[in-house]
Amino acid sequence: MDEKVLIRQIIAGNDDAFRMLVEKYRNDLYRTVFAILRNQRDAEDATQEIFLKIYHSLPQYEHQGLKTWMTRVAVNHAIDFKRKVTRRQEDVGEVIEQVHIDETSKQVIQKELRRLVRDKLAEIPDNYREVIYEYYIAERSYQQIADKHNIAVKTVETKLYRARSWMKRNWKEDEFS
Repeated sequence: MDEKVLIRQIIAGNDDAFRMLVEKYRNDLYRTVFAILRNQRDAEDATQEIFLKIYHSLPQYEHQGLKTWMTRVAVNHAIDFKRKVTRRQEDVGEVIEQVHIDETSKQVIQKELRRLVRDKLAEIPDNYREVIYEYYIAERSYQQIADKHNIAVKTVETKLYRARSWMKRNWKEDEFS
């Protein structure tokens, strides 16, 4: 079929004509794209996108060598695709680097906070210190603390309440910020 007739039929909405165009040029465009991207899956995706671009751009086609025009569209799209992939990889690298920095900062802050808590824990009256340590540092439940010290759960609750009250009275909030 003549290229001009084929293009007119595609513009008129003939899906079979477009399918014929795809079948005729698919391998050529794929090889062109693959030569630039060097990745099979990316080349397949880009080739599909190129055919969509060609479909939407056919009304502007000026009948000056269809294969050359389609190859130019493919090359330009593949270059843009490669730039996008490279930018995405750079962005991911920056995010990973930032996450690493954030994790390092978080570890330093947690280490400093643990040191501060250990120092402050020594200031708590003896009768509250153990229950504070067990609950906040060892992360044990009221029941686990009660079982360990052979006391009632209500006693654990009372000691924690009194310990928190003591801390509120004796410590400044800004010491922990």
